Amino acid sequence: MPDFIVKIANLYKSYYRDSLEIPVLRNINLELKEGDFLALMGPSGSGKTTLLNMIAGIDQPTSGTMSVAEEDISRLNDSQLARWRSRHIGFIFQFYNLLPVLTAYENVELPLLLTGLSKSERREHVETALKIVGLGDRMKHYPRQLSGGQEQRVAIARAVVTDPSLILADEPTGDLDKQSAEEIMTLLTRLNMEFKKTIIMVTHDPRAADKAKTVRHLDKGELD
Repeated sequence: MPDFIVKIANLYKSYYRDSLEIPVLRNINLELKEGDFLALMGPSGSGKTTLLNMIAGIDQPTSGTMSVAEEDISRLNDSQLARWRSRHIGFIFQFYNLLPVLTAYENVELPLLLTGLSKSERREHVETALKIVGLGDRMKHYPRQLSGGQEQRVAIARAVVTDPSLILADEPTGDLDKQSAEEIMTLLTRLNMEFKKTIIMVTHDPRAADKAKTVRHLDKGELD
C-alpha cells in the first residue's frame, strides 16, 4: 500500500472571468497517510470545497501534481476519472443529496449499480452499510420520513457502501442541530478508528474539527 493516499505538490487553481484570472488556490502542498482524519477549516471563499473537489477528481488543477489512491488523477480523461472515482471516493454533502423518490435502501444502493455486483451482493453491501450507520430498521423509509440526522446517516452509508479508499465530507454537520451533529461526528470518528477509513472533512465547526486527527487552515487560497 502507498505511504501517502493523497500527495499534492505545488498545486495552483485559477478561474477566468472574461480575460481576468481569479486565483483560488496557491501553492498547495499536502500529504495524507492512510487512516488519517483531516479537517480543513477556513473562511467562506478560501478554496476549501475547490480543494476537496480536486481531490475527488471533480475539478482539475491549473498546475501542480496530485496523486490520490496511487493515481495521478490529473492525467485521467473523464471516463477514466468516473471509473476511478467510483472505486476510490465516497462523498458526503452538507445537504445529503438523497433522491426523494427512492427509499434509504435504494439511495444507498445507487453507487453499486455502477459495479459488477449481483443483486444479492448489492443487498449484502447495502444492509451492512445501513447497519453501520445505525439505520438497519429504516431501509424502506423515504427521505421525507427521516430526520435531518437520519438523512445524513443514509448519505454516509451511501458514501461507504463501495468501501472507498477515501471519504470526502463537505460540511457534513452544517445543516444539523447540535445533537445530530455530534452523532454524525461520532459516526465519522468510528469509521476512521474502527474501519480505518481515511477522511478529509471541510468544516466551519470547531467542535467537528476537534474530532479530526489533524486540522489545517485555508485562507485566501493558501494552506497553513
